[in-house]
Amino acid sequence: MTDFERVPWPPAPIDTARLRLRASEARDRAAFIELFASPEVGAHLGGARPRDELERAVPEVPGRRRGLFVVELDGAMVGTVTLERRAAEPSGDRCRHVGRAELGYMFLPGAWGFGYAAEACAAVLGWFAVSCPGEPVALCTRIDNGPSLRLARKLGFTEVARFEEYGAEQWSGVWEPVPSAG
Repeated sequence: MTDFERVPWPPAPIDTARLRLRASEARDRAAFIELFASPEVGAHLGGARPRDELERAVPEVPGRRRGLFVVELDGAMVGTVTLERRAAEPSGDRCRHVGRAELGYMFLPGAWGFGYAAEACAAVLGWFAVSCPGEPVALCTRIDNGPSLRLARKLGFTEVARFEEYGAEQWSGVWEPVPSAG
């Protein structure tokens, strides 16, 4: 069992200047469906899913799993940030991240361009650095997803590889926590 698996879940909500990061609740179901049905969001994740399929498949309380934070703005869900352990894959450069926590994020298009992703991801990385001291975090994004690539660099991720996956060139980076002065 890794340090991350020992951390009590869900953690207490994390409040930032504008956002609250918390566990999923039943009231988030419609926003989860909107997120996965969005053509704009799906363009970077292999395509949107049909809304009617999501209405049948999404549970009453969606996203109830270790590592998933709902990002809330003014009482409503605007996105998610996830930290998940990378499982073994048959081949490719992503295997370098096996066993590491990998940061992911998705936001509703109406929340794009306001810095919410940067604020939420920085808060999750800060929480992770305290909860799992010294553990690095991985991130992968498509090269042609300029905003996501800029965010990765702004958060302090350093490029470790580029590779082809899902029919597109991918960028892979690692974030190393800053050791505390103590």
